[in-house]
Amino acid sequence: MYQKKSGIDIIGKILDACYTYNPNALFVMSLMHQYEERGSLSKKQLEGLLSKAKKVKDMPQNWLGTLEAIILKMPTRYKSEEPIVAASVYEKGAEAGKLIESILSKYPEHKRVLYLQLKYNNREQISQDEINELKRFYKALKIND
Repeated sequence: MYQKKSGIDIIGKILDACYTYNPNALFVMSLMHQYEERGSLSKKQLEGLLSKAKKVKDMPQNWLGTLEAIILKMPTRYKSEEPIVAASVYEKGAEAGKLIESILSKYPEHKRVLYLQLKYNNREQISQDEINELKRFYKALKIND
């Protein structure tokens, strides 16, 4: 359990005042429980407490001002935006695809071209050397026609 700091506990007083105003409020009870267990509340929870405390008729204004100051001192945490994932990180090269199809139409068991087709279908990067190799295979096959 958390040991309370010495001094005035404004958050505890506000929680007690909200609880006595409406003892059936589950939100206030859960905040009280968390405050007793951990000794603090998050900025969002304090903002919710402030909105509830403003509804209490007999709440001293200096307590509300202190709670607002505590909230303003707390850092605002922003969730990072989800990265935009492109439809495909690697765009398939049309030239490589045409070369692979034409070579495999003639020689469907060409191992090197099958390997490059696998890379192409898995959207892996095909290097310029591999494209040159495909062009060389293509020229060699067209000469033999």
